Amino acid sequence: MDGSTEIPLCDNEPIHIPGSIQPHGMLLVATRDRLAVMQAAGDIETRLGIADWQGAPLGALIGAALADRVLAFTEAPEGDPVFIGRLQAPGGLYDVSAHLARFADVGDARQDTSLVAVELEPALIEDPPQFDALERRVGAFRRTQSLEALYEAAARAFRLLTRFDRVLVYRFNSDDAGQVVAEDQAPGLHSFMGHYFPASDIPRQARALYVRNLSRAIPDIDYTPAPLRPAMPGVPVDLRDCALRSVSPLHLQYMANMGMRASASFSLVREGTLWGLVACHNVTPKRMGYDVRAAGRLLAGILSREIRAKEEAEFYRQRLRLRSFEDDVLRVMAREESLEAALSRHISEMRRALDADGVAMVSGTEIVRDGICPTDAQIDGLVTWLAKGSDAVRATDRLVELYAPASEFVAEGAGMLGILLSAEMPWAVIWFRAEQVEAMRWAGNPHLEKERGESGQLNPRKSFAEWVETVRGRSRRWSLAETEAAGRLRGALLEARQTRRMGQLNRQLTELLHDRTLLLRQKEFLVGEVNHRVQDSLELVSSFLAMQARADDSDSVKTALAEAGRRVAAVALVHKRLYRGEQVDVIDAGRYVEELCGDTVAAMGPDWQKHVSLDLAPICISTERAVPIGLVLTELMINVNKYAYGGDPGPLEVRLTEARSGFQLTVADRGVGLGRDAVGGFGSRLMHALVRQLGGELRFENNRPGLRAVLSAETSGARE
Repeated sequence: MDGSTEIPLCDNEPIHIPGSIQPHGMLLVATRDRLAVMQAAGDIETRLGIADWQGAPLGALIGAALADRVLAFTEAPEGDPVFIGRLQAPGGLYDVSAHLARFADVGDARQDTSLVAVELEPALIEDPPQFDALERRVGAFRRTQSLEALYEAAARAFRLLTRFDRVLVYRFNSDDAGQVVAEDQAPGLHSFMGHYFPASDIPRQARALYVRNLSRAIPDIDYTPAPLRPAMPGVPVDLRDCALRSVSPLHLQYMANMGMRASASFSLVREGTLWGLVACHNVTPKRMGYDVRAAGRLLAGILSREIRAKEEAEFYRQRLRLRSFEDDVLRVMAREESLEAALSRHISEMRRALDADGVAMVSGTEIVRDGICPTDAQIDGLVTWLAKGSDAVRATDRLVELYAPASEFVAEGAGMLGILLSAEMPWAVIWFRAEQVEAMRWAGNPHLEKERGESGQLNPRKSFAEWVETVRGRSRRWSLAETEAAGRLRGALLEARQTRRMGQLNRQLTELLHDRTLLLRQKEFLVGEVNHRVQDSLELVSSFLAMQARADDSDSVKTALAEAGRRVAAVALVHKRLYRGEQVDVIDAGRYVEELCGDTVAAMGPDWQKHVSLDLAPICISTERAVPIGLVLTELMINVNKYAYGGDPGPLEVRLTEARSGFQLTVADRGVGLGRDAVGGFGSRLMHALVRQLGGELRFENNRPGLRAVLSAETSGARE
């Protein structure tokens, strides 16, 4: 259909290795490492004035300056073909571009990009694209209010840019058939506006090349291919990135059958997928310069983004409308006593919200309908079929293709959008759309058998006359926003039903636990009273220790009393956490350790503050284990203060992590390392006793440098 498509009637034609180019240009294939020309195509001898070119350095053919640019390109990472510059040669002025190439995947051929291909095309400088005009065309794209207006603006813009006789904006459908959505052409030409083209017109391999090569031009279909010389049987060069690549003979005949002599195309790619094409046709031969192709690629990229933006904006508007409907449904359900009753009373709003012709709600043996729907028996059969599937939401515009009995009610329900809420009751909501008979206008009969020549070779189709096909058994398509809205409504209904059931259970549970709640409050009151008394006692002990430390002149005694004070603080802290928390059985060990470290570091001196780093996971531990864990942590931090850095502050890391069903508490420093601590002291004996109480393990490891102490234990339950 379009101007640059290789359109063979099978997917196996090797269109990427034609072994030749279109003769209006020249191709030089050189080794990537030495830039030595190994093959060429086109009239090299006359146009470049060089007869003995094979094996010659690239600079001898295109000049040292351009060859240096090619060399710089080959040393960069692989990318798209690039424009190198212009060359004034005996045959005229040429645009020079380059791309990395490789030998094709044939047998044991090499697969690395070991080649560089240099293309030379006659420069067309008499009418370069005006970039201020391009900017105006982009502005016209953005000012359009709809996709249809955008397509029309694009057709006009590309025709002004290329000055071809006809420009078509062509969009692919989900079945790979395409449709012309906009057209701008000279008077007197046959119109293809709104026509469909079968998927076979553009085979899969051609579509892949369109994603890779964003522009393609054929100046004249009546040409004799210029072969690559010398021939290298068995190792053809892959020309998939070559703008001059020779075109499939089937496609050239296809264009001739359309009455066209020249063509070009620009790919419209969205997220790596070919969305469509801008196809340009000309009745007479017509060249397109490199500058115009580059401007067209730029314009096509902007058009692709504008199409996506407008599609997303339309999707967003539809989604907002449906969200409002969902909110209304949820408000209604909140006021109603029964969900089924709420849906039944507002079923007409549900039909209108999803733009359906009919809707039915099935609840057990009851069916409530609104609009155009199948019979009750047909709906029952459809619900049974839905219950056998695994999809929470099922949507189709061709129900009869999935569910054969739908042929009995295709007029009322050619399309269906259904949500199954319960298979046991059953409980389901199904929206229906009536059959929409469509007259599809094809450019030629898509169902004709492919023509074959005398040798049995496939030939392109010859007729592009309008052929109208009546399509039945289909409805209007369900949009993604509508399908999503049905899915969200299903989730909201299930959640509402679950919430109501939970509410009933909660009311029953509240009545059963009323007395237990009173007992729990009494227990919490008693715990609070005990905590106050414990806090008072611990503060009294701590004050006594502090007074004793101030009164005693011995440094060793002061140190011992300070350590005892920190141990008392660890016990006091966990009681404080219990009193503040709502739960009396467990506490957040991460928060507990953080607060304990803060108090301990403050007692160690302000210079320690900037050296301490914490990495604490939120782990719940039983309160009965909090005190021994806090005391072990305090002892480890006291040891760092005493031994790691000779009394001076230094790096101290405390980390709390999960470990299977337990936890690991790590205290690490960068000090003197293993063997530093006094063995058998009170602190050491205290730690080992606490670890035994926890049923855990305390090990000391080389931190290189320094010491790393790791306490491992369960989060609840003591082992004897």
